Amino acid sequence: MTIRTFKGVSPEIPDSAFVDETALVIGKATLGEHVSIWPMTVIRADVNTIRIGDYTNIQDGTVLHVNHSSPTNPDGDPLTIGEYVTVGHQALIHACTIGNHCLIGMGATVMDNAVIEDNVILGAGSLVSPNKVLESGLWVGRPAVKKRDLTEDEIKMLKYSATHYAELADEHKNG
Repeated sequence: MTIRTFKGVSPEIPDSAFVDETALVIGKATLGEHVSIWPMTVIRADVNTIRIGDYTNIQDGTVLHVNHSSPTNPDGDPLTIGEYVTVGHQALIHACTIGNHCLIGMGATVMDNAVIEDNVILGAGSLVSPNKVLESGLWVGRPAVKKRDLTEDEIKMLKYSATHYAELADEHKNG
């Protein structure tokens, strides 16, 4: 794994986390307990903070980034991802907030200042435009639109998925 300090700030990664040797984590990134970061993922917290909650998994080829501070945006825009979140392969997640118990589908894009609330499934390839708020439910499309509420089984699956990846990450760590 490549863990890089930027301007004297190093990522915070607990021993329980798994970061694949081909992933890159830079700067002001904080990973929670049992987080897993899979091959070829980039977490670039060079100009603002990225926080990833416990039991969240960031799948292969995903890019996470933030916005820097500027005269019109003095604090910039950080990225926060909650607990028990599964982010599918090759997603692009930029300067937004993702709640707990969510699934971000493969190839989805979530843009600046979007808010994805708890218990959301965002379909593969979907686009969440800047400043959009997604309440609990199934969202799909470009731009993403709500199709329906989630079933109880789907809500249970969200936690199961994240827990499964934490267990798989332990198997990778242990050989």
